[in-house]
Amino acid sequence: MRRLAAALLAVLMLAAPAAAQTSTDWITGFPREQVPVKAWPEGRKVAICFVLYVEVWGKGKGPNFRPDMVERKPDIVDESFRQYAIEWGVPRVGRLFKEQGASLSIALNAQFPEQHPEIWKQFRALAPKAPIVAHGINNSTDQLPLDKGVEAQMAYVRRTLDMIQKSTGIRPTGWSSPSVYSNVETFPATAAEGITYTLDGMDSDELSRLVTPSGKLIMIPYPAVTVDMGAYLSRFKEPLDLERFWIDYISELAREAEKEPSRPATVVAIGIHPFVVGTPAGSASLRRVLEAIKKQKLVWVTDVEAVVRAAGDRP
Repeated sequence: MRRLAAALLAVLMLAAPAAAQTSTDWITGFPREQVPVKAWPEGRKVAICFVLYVEVWGKGKGPNFRPDMVERKPDIVDESFRQYAIEWGVPRVGRLFKEQGASLSIALNAQFPEQHPEIWKQFRALAPKAPIVAHGINNSTDQLPLDKGVEAQMAYVRRTLDMIQKSTGIRPTGWSSPSVYSNVETFPATAAEGITYTLDGMDSDELSRLVTPSGKLIMIPYPAVTVDMGAYLSRFKEPLDLERFWIDYISELAREAEKEPSRPATVVAIGIHPFVVGTPAGSASLRRVLEAIKKQKLVWVTDVEAVVRAAGDRP
């Protein structure tokens, strides 16, 4: 463990000279290599991965639909908002992607299958081939120990993977930090525990590879602006707004690729949540998005592990 910490310091010190061959990641200071992809399968130029966040928060925890009611005991409105997402939203999104024949990826809190086994069983039957991305223990009371050092984060990642493997039979090789909250040490900690790709990179349209002391991590772009949760709760956007936004976002990437075919292929992981797209209105909007982008000849609707494989790396 001490050697890992020493290696972490060494990479930080060597990051600047390494920039001559690669670049230096502006947050971690680690070397960051581009992963140029000329085209995705069948000549597609834009890979779109919808990632459904299947999460648990706990009573009295989690996102609030009506922040003015959080002091009520019980806070029936916000508790119901969260519970509806679990019991109705998660299965509804699973049905939608199955009906559309569209690929889906799952970002999973490790406690979800344990706390909601029947819902997980129902949902997993709808999306049996969707890759599972580890998303921590839960999204409220058991998150990454960011103030306790890299070894503590490694132990947390290991515990997350062990729990998911026990309940699902799959040990994930992808990572998305719970509550989108990580730090510099999270990247080597995840790589040390067998993670090979991460959704914690949010600043690009193209694949890249982060060189950590514990190994390399493929960074699948996960732009903050495309995530439905923040747009819905913080920016007060309705599903219809997101529908237009997503179609425009993806269509513009396709237009750029068609205009300049020599440009590298792009990829976007779009975070979706059952609070938003798991409602009837949210699912109707997402259905129209899927129907629209499936018609675009340069767009590949896929999952995160298929992207990693297509780029020449193994998940």
